[in-house]
This record gives sequence, C-alpha cells and structure tokens, in this order.
Amino acid sequence: MKILLHICCAPCIIYPLKALKEKGAAVTGFFYNPNIYPQEEYLRRKEALEIYSQGQGAEIIYPQYRPEEYVQATQGKEGKERCLSCWNFRLKKTAQEAKLRQFEYFSTTLLVSPYQDQEALKKIGEDLAAQEKIKFYYEDFRIGYRDAHNEARQKGIYCQKYCGCIHSEASSHKKHK
Repeated sequence: MKILLHICCAPCIIYPLKALKEKGAAVTGFFYNPNIYPQEEYLRRKEALEIYSQGQGAEIIYPQYRPEEYVQATQGKEGKERCLSCWNFRLKKTAQEAKLRQFEYFSTTLLVSPYQDQEALKKIGEDLAAQEKIKFYYEDFRIGYRDAHNEARQKGIYCQKYCGCIHSEASSHKKHK
C-alpha cells in the first residue's frame, strides 16, 4: 500500500506512521497546513516535523506556505463549519497530490486526535476519494494519541497548544488565562 499521509504536526505523525509501517505501507508525508497562524508557528511546526522525520527516515513533501488559501477556503464560515471547510480543503489538496504522484491512497494524521470529529473527517475523506478517483485510507488512530504525545515530550519534540488557525489560537489564549 502506497499512501500519501497529510500531516498536521510532528507529534500527530508518530503513531499513524508506526501503525502504517507495521502494516507494510510505504508512507510519504504531506505537510500542507496554510491554516497555521502565525507564520512563526508554522515554521516551528515544520522544523519539528523535519527533525522527527529525518530520524525516522520518512520522506515528507512540503508545499509552499500560502495562508491566503486558508482565508479563501474558510471565508464567511464560523465555528464547526469553518473547521469542516479547513479539513476539506487540506484533504482535497492531499488527495489531488496523491493522485498526481500516483499513490494508491491518501489519509491524514488528523485521525489521531481525540479533539477532532472523527466521523466528519471520515466522511470528508470518503467524499473526496469518490470525487478525485483515489482511495481514502481510514483508520481510527486515536488509540495511539496519548503515547505518541508522551513520546514527543520525552524526545523534546515541539507540542503546540492549539489546532493551528488564528481562531483556535485565540481560544487557546482564553483558556490559559
């Protein structure tokens, strides 16, 4: 199985990468996250992923950071509707890239997070698979979330405190006050 795996951050790739490799999958990562704000945060997450992936011998594709793509995709949307739009446009780009590069499957590390809507992500992936004529690989990776984040902390891998967008950053600051 040859799979292009959308990656949101270094801690969230730890378990899915291990689980997929144990199944014999050839995994290539795709760090497409124009939603991450500010750019310094994007660069910090990218650097953490570069360091981790080098240690794992994992190939990662890094498309150009274009935050205007996030703004355009989510303009006028609020709350959960904005999150769904954000997931959809990032997974659509992943599916298109997977098809272009002749992968059999695409998937996402968002499926490891207990904070994301698993059923919505699964539906988005399946809908995009049908639309883009490529297979979506679904697995509930949440079982490995805690261990992976503990491993990340033990190894000194940067663990962010919010999803990535300006809206989640603002919510995170309110919670920590």
